Amino acid sequence: MTTDEFAYTGCDNLEVMAEAVNYNRFLLDCVDEHVASPDVRVLDFGAGAGTYADMLAERDIKPDCFEPDRDLQQSLRSKGYRVVDADAMTAKTEQYDVIYTLNVLEHIKNDQEASEHLAALLRPGGTLVVYVPALEMLFTAMDVKVEHYRRYRRTQLNRILRNAGLEIVHSRYCDPIGFFATLAYKIMGRSDGTINPRALKLYDRAVFPLSRALHLVTGKFFGKNILVVATKS
Repeated sequence: MTTDEFAYTGCDNLEVMAEAVNYNRFLLDCVDEHVASPDVRVLDFGAGAGTYADMLAERDIKPDCFEPDRDLQQSLRSKGYRVVDADAMTAKTEQYDVIYTLNVLEHIKNDQEASEHLAALLRPGGTLVVYVPALEMLFTAMDVKVEHYRRYRRTQLNRILRNAGLEIVHSRYCDPIGFFATLAYKIMGRSDGTINPRALKLYDRAVFPLSRALHLVTGKFFGKNILVVATKS
């Protein structure tokens, strides 16, 4: 696994998404529920600008960070995070109790190999939390802008993680209203792939809480994203 496979070009969208308070809190809660105590070893795989690492740190959980972008690495180090390099990750196994990777696997050409490597980094009984964009029919200019290789079906992602030797704890589609919003975005044909900050904030504050509540009803069927939690036997 090389850092070339992880090159990220959507830093402007990262900055906008940092304003999605309810969305980010939802993702943080998905990770935090698996961290039993502050001394648990946690890895943020694809840490970006440190949005989720910062939020965990506010809860006295300071993860290690893997991030290939050199500018973002420097930003993470300036905040005091331990930034793990690719060579160290390749050489070491069974290091972490919890690994989370949020909107990252879709950037990796060989996602099966990456999943197997993440499984190797988990200690026995450890937990992997994966969140990715769902459904190829929702592939838009925004996916192109940030260099997504794919969007996923739930069964597809489950199979990848099982092939990596992990056991699926739960798997569901998320943000069903976002499914329709993304479909509308695609039909409107916005060509530059940028996120409108005002529209994002409105959706996050007014709509996402309702969409989150619908997960229990629609989780097996459709949504804008997929959340999978898996463990290592």
